[in-house]
Amino acid sequence: MAKVLIVDDEAPIRRTLKEILTFEKFKVDEAQDGLDCLAQVKKDKFDVILMDIKMPKMDGLEALERTQLLCPETPVIMISGHGDIETAVDAVKKGAFDYIQKPLDLNRLLITIRNALDRSSLVTETRKLQRKVTGSKTMEMIGDSEPMQLIKRTIDTVAPTEARVLITGQNGTGKELVARWIHAKSNRSDGPIIEVNCAAIPSELIESELFGHEKGAFTSAHKSRPGKFELANGGTIFLDEIGDMSLAAQAKVLRALQESKITRVGGDKEIKVDVRVLAATNKDLQKEIEAKRFREDLYHRLAVIIIKVPSLNERRDDIPALVDHFNAMVCEEYGIPPKKFNKDAVKTLQGYNWTGNIRELRNVVERLIILSGNEITKKDVETFVGPFQRPENGEDS
Repeated sequence: MAKVLIVDDEAPIRRTLKEILTFEKFKVDEAQDGLDCLAQVKKDKFDVILMDIKMPKMDGLEALERTQLLCPETPVIMISGHGDIETAVDAVKKGAFDYIQKPLDLNRLLITIRNALDRSSLVTETRKLQRKVTGSKTMEMIGDSEPMQLIKRTIDTVAPTEARVLITGQNGTGKELVARWIHAKSNRSDGPIIEVNCAAIPSELIESELFGHEKGAFTSAHKSRPGKFELANGGTIFLDEIGDMSLAAQAKVLRALQESKITRVGGDKEIKVDVRVLAATNKDLQKEIEAKRFREDLYHRLAVIIIKVPSLNERRDDIPALVDHFNAMVCEEYGIPPKKFNKDAVKTLQGYNWTGNIRELRNVVERLIILSGNEITKKDVETFVGPFQRPENGEDS
């Protein structure tokens, strides 16, 4: 049963519309103004919203804009007794599905609602198909060990929501791949995923990189430039190594999460952004908070869902599958047939201490392919890998 929200400050109109739509087998809720509408949209999901334009506290056009940020997929039909062409055009430009003038033609209203529902179903189906296509292009998550099964189940559960996710784990474990799969399986998969390596950007440039800048904001700012948050609008922004972000930038990220607005460096105009934030770190953020290097309020904003990516030492059962995967990948890059890793060679690899995790294993497989014959043996592993391996009790990097 489709769910409709009626937003109008006149109780008789709400009551009449509710009776008609209930008779037509719709489930109906009411809101008496724009603010009430936003409160209901935040706590519930609606298939269609009927929105009056002239209302106290917050008019329908402003409520429409804010609703588009909270639930961009929900069609909004604007209704008004003070209509003109300019108002109708403005409403459609702001994202309204349609505009109907009072007094309402009930037949037209019902047809418009059903058309909105049809379009919504089509959009949902299209996005499901796009998620399948996008997911097939994302690098496969190799491994069926218990830790990996838990990661995959968590991704499947969390991806379709709008929840922010904090991905933790050692360097080289595949935190970026987890972020890409969350995006690929999300309702935003047809939008961009913009990645920002916070550790690779100098602290004095991070704000410009994230939020953009206006012309003349600093010496080399010869023209205005959008930041990563703007580029990610409608999609996902992945803040990698967020534990290395400066406190000043953290404060601005916190504001962007709280208000869904950013301001470019050197500007004063607020820009609305609709992004899902995924973050990753190899640091213990609790310790960073204690050391006053990370904001506790930002941590709680980011860590709605926490996914800990296991180290390779915690998932040694996946090493044979990973070796096969990297063997095929590297040999394809070199334009040669895949080489054979015999069982003793793989077993020896399983016994090593992988401080560099998946990234290190990939490099080791490439080294063995280059330096060994057509069949890679235990002796090859001991010769070309063993001398460079840290002892089992060595410190992780």
